[in-house]
Amino acid sequence: MAKPGLDGHDRGIKVLASAYRDAGMEVIYLGLRQTPEMIVSAALQEDADVIAISSLNNAHMTIFPRVKKLMDKKGLKDVLLTGGGIISPKDMDFLYQGGVGKLFGPGTPVQDTIEYITEWVEVNRR
Repeated sequence: MAKPGLDGHDRGIKVLASAYRDAGMEVIYLGLRQTPEMIVSAALQEDADVIAISSLNNAHMTIFPRVKKLMDKKGLKDVLLTGGGIISPKDMDFLYQGGVGKLFGPGTPVQDTIEYITEWVEVNRR
């Protein structure tokens, strides 16, 4: 899990990280001000099943495609790229068409995100 760019709003991602741990997931929270390169490098080193990005600074149309491009370049074809933030449905659709998984907006029940990630991993990584 990571907060890319200059986005300093990290309360939500910390709540999600705790909820994911409570659900039995191994979680690595990279923290604030991560670059796409740092995020993908960590996913490679940790053999991650999922990369989850929180974007509240309107950089999602730059960050998600850059991370996806790096994932493809590094051979992370079986890793889910997901996340959430202040992202319009139109942008969510565009990013989905580019290979990004489901994205979640403010107010999404945490359990919905847990179920999505769990189901994706069960189908795609086992």
